[in-house]
Amino acid sequence: MLTRTFLVGAVMLLGTSLQAAVQREVVVETPNTQLLLTASEGGDLMQTYYGDKGATLQQLRDAGSDLSFSALPAFGTVDAVHTPALAVQHADGDLNLEMQVADYERRDEGRATVHVFTLRDKLQPVTVRVFYKAYKHVDVIETWTEIVHSEKKAITLKRFDSGHLTLRQGDVWMTHLHGNWAAEAEPTSEPLTLGMKTIRNTDGTRNSHLDAPEMMLSLDGQPQELTGRTMGLALCWSGNYELRVNTINHREHHVYAGIDPNQSEYVLEPKEVFETPHLAMAYSCEGMSGVSRIFHRWARTEGMLHRGMHTGDILLNSWEGIYLDITEEKIIRMMDDIASFGGELFVMDDGWFGDKYPRKVDNSSLGDWVVDRQKLPNGIKALTDAARQRHIKFGIWIEPEMTNTVSELYEQHPDWVLQRPGRELRLGRGGTQLVLDLTNPKVQDFVFGIVDNLMTQYPEISYIKWDANAPVQNYGSVYLPKTKQNNISIDYHKGLIKVLKRVREKYPNLVIQDCASGGGRANYGLLPYFDEFWVSDNTDALQRVYMQWGTSLFFPANAMACHINHVPYWNTGKRSIPVKFRCDVAMSGRLGIELQPTQMTDEERRQCTTCFADYKQLREVIQTGNIYRLLSPYSRRGVASLLYSNDQKSKAVLFVYKTENYYDQPLPRLRLAGLDAKKTYTITEKNVRVGEKPCRLDGKQFTGSFLMQVGLEIPLWEDYASRVFELK
Repeated sequence: MLTRTFLVGAVMLLGTSLQAAVQREVVVETPNTQLLLTASEGGDLMQTYYGDKGATLQQLRDAGSDLSFSALPAFGTVDAVHTPALAVQHADGDLNLEMQVADYERRDEGRATVHVFTLRDKLQPVTVRVFYKAYKHVDVIETWTEIVHSEKKAITLKRFDSGHLTLRQGDVWMTHLHGNWAAEAEPTSEPLTLGMKTIRNTDGTRNSHLDAPEMMLSLDGQPQELTGRTMGLALCWSGNYELRVNTINHREHHVYAGIDPNQSEYVLEPKEVFETPHLAMAYSCEGMSGVSRIFHRWARTEGMLHRGMHTGDILLNSWEGIYLDITEEKIIRMMDDIASFGGELFVMDDGWFGDKYPRKVDNSSLGDWVVDRQKLPNGIKALTDAARQRHIKFGIWIEPEMTNTVSELYEQHPDWVLQRPGRELRLGRGGTQLVLDLTNPKVQDFVFGIVDNLMTQYPEISYIKWDANAPVQNYGSVYLPKTKQNNISIDYHKGLIKVLKRVREKYPNLVIQDCASGGGRANYGLLPYFDEFWVSDNTDALQRVYMQWGTSLFFPANAMACHINHVPYWNTGKRSIPVKFRCDVAMSGRLGIELQPTQMTDEERRQCTTCFADYKQLREVIQTGNIYRLLSPYSRRGVASLLYSNDQKSKAVLFVYKTENYYDQPLPRLRLAGLDAKKTYTITEKNVRVGEKPCRLDGKQFTGSFLMQVGLEIPLWEDYASRVFELK
């Protein structure tokens, strides 16, 4: 349904149009929050307020809190101390924009209301449509723009942010996620001080390893988990991006988010529509965990592929068990093992393919997606049959966006890789890896065909691990014209999304994991096409406590693949962590296992069997529940703890991990959250260590009020102690 709607004070006017010099107030609202905008025909679109419901423009003015600034400040009209969110170079060389509101529409889309403001340049035929999508069931507002023009020749988009927010100056802190390969998602918090703070990623194919395209803003001082006004922003984009906060004086902060314009100035042809990525915004008075719960609910209902309360299977992935040393005998033995533990899915990772160039090490064969008959003489069909006979599902690894110089694909189509003719190729993993040119429709067809051919030949495949292990190092495209080489970093991801949409249209129920050298693609630009992502190539349980904590700021448990690893672990100095702790950490996300079962001890086998059985009873609450982060591992109090509860607060799962251990250590009393103060809860310890009895809390009953106001003394005596409790 489409209506023209305006608010003047509290009076709703329908069927009106914008009139010059008459300012109209538009309320973009979710169940508990609102964004106030003002517009008048011939004037700029202004943003006034974002936060709790109830504020009006008049109240803000009366209170001296009216921070009205351009919703999308354009170069040529902003003053010298502000920075633009929009800048273009017109066909005649003109660099200025004077955007004026020409129209406004409100669309009812069932689960959301979409507000559309049409802005036009005062002089040139350039139109920008600004969108705000407010959900009716969750406190998320998405904003983005569409840019189109009818100039005689192409124009160049020089900056094209998805959104801009203005905040009142104060004791505002920014929290963002920083990291590296095998050390992803470390939360970094800092106060916003005068000047510009910029978060950027320019990997080209992956955008979450070094810095991630999300941030939280705590408006009441240092970030708190359960209290305080907090905003969250997530740029729904898989490519290069830039988040920046400009604090220009002692009155306001300006927050911008969009595609990084460096080497990405976009050449836009007449009448071609350019859509920026969506920027998702959330606001909560319940601290960072409050924002996380909003994003998790939005993800499960809107931002991930299988909308609703989907839970993932318990799987065994072959990578850290046998790496590239795949044989039919080893694969079938691993299926026997995962089935005996009570697992539900086996995934065969890298190393199963290659004919002329068999995949024996990681320097060949990408692109040659045919079975290596030396390793698998009876093919994949024998493996899917074996999985079915063991009553488990079968999955497989691919890296469809990449190739090697040592491959039949590269020999046949050397023009299909990103490259600049005449310049020496820069090579990635194994000294041979290259990125395919997904701006090219033929390459898009090829990548789609990889999945389509596998699923056509082996329809029993139920899971695909989609990897991406190389950045863009060769900035050039044989397919794109010389005048549009700057379009590569954007058109690559547009091409990728075209492929993924085709895959999902044909195979909507196929489960696909988003992997990119670990957590390199943990973003909401791609999650609409994937079911989960690989958090990190580092599965060391202690470090995973930290990485999974940071990842949970924006992503729900059913999106986070968390696996039990082998020990001693190579990635952390051969650290050996007890299997009980490894199981408990992996249980806080989508549980899996990443090792060679034939090398497991009897204790490890028994503990994993117990873990799997208990997890099946708990996973609905864990994977689809509401998160409350209780005690951060970064607090250096020696303990980390988090809790998931269901919507009715009738069930909860509590995780407690000891992250440091020394004599006479003062352990904190743990106060819970997310419970009903009036309910009485029975505590049951789960995944009890093999050979031991449950701790003294098992079977005890407490009121929700007691658990949240007084709390529990958790028995955590030894090194790497951990506990998992069910509360009912």
